[in-house]
Amino acid sequence: MERGERLPTDPWLDLVPSPSPHRAAVTSFPGHVVVAADVDRPWVDSWMPDGDLSAPLSPRFLCALEDRLRLTAGSVDAVVLGSPLSGEPPVELVAVEDSTHPRVLRARRFRSETRVWTCGPSVLVVGKGLGGRWEAAIEVDEAARNRGLGRSLAQAARHLVPEGRPVWAQVAPGNASSLRAFLAAGYVPVGAEVLLAPIPFP
Repeated sequence: MERGERLPTDPWLDLVPSPSPHRAAVTSFPGHVVVAADVDRPWVDSWMPDGDLSAPLSPRFLCALEDRLRLTAGSVDAVVLGSPLSGEPPVELVAVEDSTHPRVLRARRFRSETRVWTCGPSVLVVGKGLGGRWEAAIEVDEAARNRGLGRSLAQAARHLVPEGRPVWAQVAPGNASSLRAFLAAGYVPVGAEVLLAPIPFP
C-alpha cells in the first residue's frame, strides 16, 4: 500500500499471526482483507460467506473474534495514508519528552517509538504501529478548533516521519472534522480497520 500498489483480490482474505501479544487486527482494503489474529483458518472461513468482503468487519464476526481471543474490539476506523514531505512543518511545534495527554497515552498502548509535539494546547503524536508502519494522531484543543490547526498538524506529520516513509492515520468515520483535516492535509483514504486489545479499551 505504501508503494501505491493494489493488493491481490485472489485470494481476497489473508490470515496472518497476531501483530503482538494480546492484540489482533482486521484491516480491509479494496478487494483484500487481512485478519491478523492467532486463530485457525477453518474457524475464520466458517464466518466468511464466499466473496463477502464486508464480513470480516461485521459486528457478527468481530464479536466472535472478541469471544475467541478474550479481547475487546475498538471502533472501525477509516485508514488514510500521506506521502512524505520535505522541509519544515507548516506550524511551529515543541517536542515533548513526556506527556499524560489522553491522546498520547492511547498512542503508547498501540505504538512504539512514539514522539510527541505540542502546538499550544494541541498535540501531535507519531509512532510505529500495526506492521511497523508509521502512524500519526492529533488532538486539537476545543478552544483552537475551526482555524485549520488540525489540517496543519496532520500535514506536519508528513514532514516528521523518519526515513522518508509515508504516514498512516486511523480516523473514526463519525469524526468528520478530523477526517476533513487529514484529507485537506493531502492524505488519501486506503481502507478501514479495527484493532482488538485487552479490556479496558480506551
